[in-house]
Amino acid sequence: MKSGVYRYPHMDRVIYGSPIAEVLGAEVDRLDARAVFVLASGTLNRETDVVTTVRRVLRNRCAAVAAKIGAHTPRTDVVEAANAAREAGADLLLTVGGGSVTDAAKMVGICLGNDITEPAGLDAYRAVIGADGSVRRPAVNAPGVRFIAIPTTLSAGEFNASAGCTDTVRHVKESFAHPLMAPLSVILDPNVTMHTPEWLWLSTGIRAVDHAVEDLCSINSQPMSDGASIHALRLLGKGLRAVKAKPSEIAARLDCQLGAWMSMVGTQTGVTKGASHGIGHVLGGTAGVPHGYTSCVMLPHVLRFNHSINAERQALVSEALGAPDEPAADVVGALIADLGLPGRLRDVGVKEDQLDAIAEHSMHDRWVHTNPRKIDGPATVRTLLDAAW
Repeated sequence: MKSGVYRYPHMDRVIYGSPIAEVLGAEVDRLDARAVFVLASGTLNRETDVVTTVRRVLRNRCAAVAAKIGAHTPRTDVVEAANAAREAGADLLLTVGGGSVTDAAKMVGICLGNDITEPAGLDAYRAVIGADGSVRRPAVNAPGVRFIAIPTTLSAGEFNASAGCTDTVRHVKESFAHPLMAPLSVILDPNVTMHTPEWLWLSTGIRAVDHAVEDLCSINSQPMSDGASIHALRLLGKGLRAVKAKPSEIAARLDCQLGAWMSMVGTQTGVTKGASHGIGHVLGGTAGVPHGYTSCVMLPHVLRFNHSINAERQALVSEALGAPDEPAADVVGALIADLGLPGRLRDVGVKEDQLDAIAEHSMHDRWVHTNPRKIDGPATVRTLLDAAW
């Protein structure tokens, strides 16, 4: 008999389908914020009117705008933004952008709540994962300031309470967590995603697919997340192809956003992921592979590796994506190919001489140790990397 505990996230609300110009002001009013520190994608800030719209809505409540967060959320950028937010007297953060910007707000909150003013100060708060899968998370004070997220990609980090942040000295992406790192509110406005480059939108969509797939196939799946993951895959499978065919299709973009949201229900309650996520973290922090591309190049190969262990669960993936009689690895691979996305490590800039280091580092990611089929060392990871090469 199945048993478990479902945990609700520390979030107030998700507002979906309405333009930010219509709903952001009321949300800031609800939170009674007076000094909103905005973290925005540099490209959105330079090349679009999205940040201008945010400024217009906030008016004199906009304390400052930081638009210099690098890919994979470098520590240096996070601490610089935190110091600026502290100086501005921020009482609320607001993100407009993709996953790196979202994670930056979480990290800024941690810096403000734990008096961190230098990048090295984060050493005391990172999770330490041993090669045997042991996890040590040090005590962390709650974020000093919470945030509202306006995402422009589909990686969906705004729906969880942890962040990846890259130590640029050691070239390692590390994990930080506190239950209150989740945003207070998420605003899903498909109109602001029109500026997101196609490759980024579609590849982060596959990242959301990866969330749903690895939750469905998890060693500790939950009934709530099973239902959400199945519907997430239906929405994403249909929505991503529709946006690829017609980028201006707003309804399809909203379907993708809703699917990305639902893909995170398992993450919110502690459903463990597998090797696609675990290796993907290392591909990002160590080899600089964009977040979405990590799932494009690893998920089909991880599904093939795991098939002998969880074929029944993988059948749910195939059915949700509309091909019930085909192996999940092939169905996911076909979706990636149909979207024109890369499917091999060599296609995303990974060098063959990096594979051993990636395999070693992957053993220090917690999700490698919760993969449905046991991964007992770097040599096994290397077989997966070779398959994806």
